Amino acid sequence: MPYAKLTTESELPPTNEVKEFPCGDKMICVANVDGKISALDNVCLHHGGPLGQGVIQKGKVVCPWHGWAYDAQTGALESNPTVKVAVYPIKVEEGQVLVDI
Repeated sequence: MPYAKLTTESELPPTNEVKEFPCGDKMICVANVDGKISALDNVCLHHGGPLGQGVIQKGKVVCPWHGWAYDAQTGALESNPTVKVAVYPIKVEEGQVLVDI
């Protein structure tokens, strides 16, 4: 599938924060971990919590509902790395943030 516009560069979350954005029929969690931007599925695998409403702690995206923590680059669950949320390719071109979902 081709890249789709997610947001503008100016709307990206500040360093060490997350934010959620709609993209088609999905909600995408965008994480800024130490200046590195990544896009993940916004649904926590535990009880479906919105990852984009969570926080960054120790370099991980932490679900606001029950504290499950995911690696923003790989989507791996901190407590069981074989369990993962989807991570999507993301790029910035001419101020536009694009994601490949």
